[in-house]
Amino acid sequence: LVLFLAFWSLADGGKLLVVPQDGSHWLSMRMVLEKLWEKGHEIVAVVPDAALLLKSSQSFTIKTYSVPYTQEFVDQYYQKLGESSFETLTLSFLLSNITELTNMFTSACRHLLSDKELMKYLQDSKFDAIMMDPVLPCGPILAEYLSLPSVYFMRGLPCTLDYKAAQSPSPVSYVPKTLSSLSDHMAFPERVKNFLIGLSEPLLCHLFYLKYEGLASEFLQRDVTIQELFSQASVWLMRYDFVFEYPRPIMPNMVYVGGINCLQKKPLSKEFEAMVNASGEHGIVVFSLGSMVSEIPMKKAMEIAEGLGTVPQTVFWRYTGKAPPNLPKNVKLVKWLPQNDLLAHPKTRAFITHGGSHGVYEGICNAVPMVLMPLFGDQMDNAKRVESRGAGLTLNILEMTSTDISNALKAVINDKKYKENIQRLSDLHLDRPIHPLDLAVHWVEFVMRHKGAPHLRPAAHDLNWVQYHSLDVIAFLAAVTLLFLFISFKCCLCCCRRCCGKKGRTGKATKAKSH
Repeated sequence: LVLFLAFWSLADGGKLLVVPQDGSHWLSMRMVLEKLWEKGHEIVAVVPDAALLLKSSQSFTIKTYSVPYTQEFVDQYYQKLGESSFETLTLSFLLSNITELTNMFTSACRHLLSDKELMKYLQDSKFDAIMMDPVLPCGPILAEYLSLPSVYFMRGLPCTLDYKAAQSPSPVSYVPKTLSSLSDHMAFPERVKNFLIGLSEPLLCHLFYLKYEGLASEFLQRDVTIQELFSQASVWLMRYDFVFEYPRPIMPNMVYVGGINCLQKKPLSKEFEAMVNASGEHGIVVFSLGSMVSEIPMKKAMEIAEGLGTVPQTVFWRYTGKAPPNLPKNVKLVKWLPQNDLLAHPKTRAFITHGGSHGVYEGICNAVPMVLMPLFGDQMDNAKRVESRGAGLTLNILEMTSTDISNALKAVINDKKYKENIQRLSDLHLDRPIHPLDLAVHWVEFVMRHKGAPHLRPAAHDLNWVQYHSLDVIAFLAAVTLLFLFISFKCCLCCCRRCCGKKGRTGKATKAKSH
């Protein structure tokens, strides 16, 4: 019976092509894919042969393609990216880093698209849909080439391109721009900043995606813009919700699945359980700066260690670098920790995090107040959202001292308002009709079953800039109004002349009679 049901589910399942993004982006996407595989769908993921976290899986098929760099280069690149977060960044360094990033991934994309054997396999496989993280848009190019309905699974795109491509309004008066570190309640100077960032976005995104745009036009053999490619998405699965994100307009094909990585608590191992219980009444603090930060400059590591030593709680610090010589007794260095399970433990008092969306949502799900040390990317915006809701405090990783760390940690632990605020956010987030993971799976299956979701696509995609803003209608009405005013003016002028002319003639006739 079990075998029969297994074969029946496979026969009833669809076929999904996946183009994932390396790094932490992959972790939550993998959860969706494993759930789809459990429901009997065939999953084929296309990944480079040199990657950080994109490894083989028993749940789905992995198809690799060669790239012009080695595994050693990838490891060094991500390590350097993490280490550079602790240095003062100059404009030239940022530009060179972005150039290196785009060169690396566009070359990988070119190798994928030029792999004739793999491309033939993808064409012959007759997939029902394609799922991807489009931040580096090789997936959208492939989707357009294979004419497949696409599901985007993402945190966000640079320059708010996700909302622009979906034709979703983004008023600069209350919707903060990406990487602005602003909240939705902006004073006048902040609105000026937000407006200026909005003006600069088209140029910045053009430069960032220039090579991809050229590659897409070359491969698809027609002129195409990146926004046009992104606009073909059937459904956008956004890895946040309105408990975390500020309220704003969205389109019907944009589905919020924040907290998708929040799992049920599992029992701790005997080793961790013993250490947690040994913390006594003071409890523990969980400290992790994410999977991409393996080592911290020793001077900064010593400052952090000194700050952590001022609290009575036991601190579990996930760190693989060299231990600082001043490491206090209450700090336990571990190469790996069960983050979600520790955060769910009743003895956990605070969470020190870099502000990645996965960690932030685990903090929200388990109602643990946070001290945020954002490093790069969207982490500054994430930290601002947590802090603006009174659920944590943000520290500048470059400028913070041991005193700053100590004060922030003591504040979120001892001041009850942080615990109350994060508990309120947690209650709101968990009060939902369906788990975000199940919701994401539903929408992927929906697109697979119906070959897209054209009924959710707004007509705004078919309008040009003039039509979208009704400039032609405004011009027409203005012309009609001006014409009406002109005719009215001429009529009034003509009437006045005639009246004045009659009065003149009447006056002359009266004078003639009197003589």
